[in-house]
Amino acid sequence: MRGYRGIKYTLFICCYVFWVVSAVLAAVGIYAKIAKEKDVVDTLMLDPALLLIVVGSTMFLITFLGCFGALRNATCLLKTFLGILTAVLLLQIAAGIVGYLFTDMVMERTERLMMKAIVRYREDRDLENAIDFIQKKFQCCGVESFKDWSQNVYFECLDTNPSLEACGVPFSCCIRPQNQTVLNTMCGYGMQQLDEHTAGLDVFTVGCLEKIAWWAKHNLLLVAGLTAGLLLLEVCMIGLAAAQISRIKKVLHLKSAPGSRSGKKENDWYPAFADFDDRGDE
Repeated sequence: MRGYRGIKYTLFICCYVFWVVSAVLAAVGIYAKIAKEKDVVDTLMLDPALLLIVVGSTMFLITFLGCFGALRNATCLLKTFLGILTAVLLLQIAAGIVGYLFTDMVMERTERLMMKAIVRYREDRDLENAIDFIQKKFQCCGVESFKDWSQNVYFECLDTNPSLEACGVPFSCCIRPQNQTVLNTMCGYGMQQLDEHTAGLDVFTVGCLEKIAWWAKHNLLLVAGLTAGLLLLEVCMIGLAAAQISRIKKVLHLKSAPGSRSGKKENDWYPAFADFDDRGDE
């Protein structure tokens, strides 16, 4: 029974940790969604708040099945949890294989998605903050170059554009001096009118797609380690769920066999934190 208890409570603890994390993600997403203005971007791929809600809610439901199923020895919930987690694992592996085999297609679609985010900059505060964070973190500007910001209506470089930010770039593209104490939000004004070499003295001119790809290549071991760790954790949880299901079926088979003390097959919904030997059935 020690081995069974170890399987049961290890699975419960793992699911409980992810359950709490998913609840926090969903709560943050809901709070951000409510706190937004009414005219927000409701596209899942471009709205970080909505993405947090969907991911958090999905994780919450899956890990709840694992938590409750492990705690109550409920084979139906454990089988559902096992099936969903296996499907998620296979989808992740398939996505990785497709991404590796069709790198050019993935890069093209990523470029389109990033360009859509630039077009909708200023329409969603969360999206704006996310783009600013990426540009400051990776020291980049735009998708392929800093002049991509002309795709945004506020930064479009046309003589007929009445915006004060016309032909400019966001402040997150600016190269901030080390001794600067006050943030200059107008540092990117008019930068699209300059050539790349001249503009490069004040703003980052390399696109974020190239910088992110460069970072991934130079941190391949870190990315591979995190990915492998996540996949290994999922495999462990699948193994634990399968082992607990097998143990429950074995005990129920022994209880229903001729000569057992129990004359009928007992229900597999047991009291919380109760093990088979706690009731004197072993």
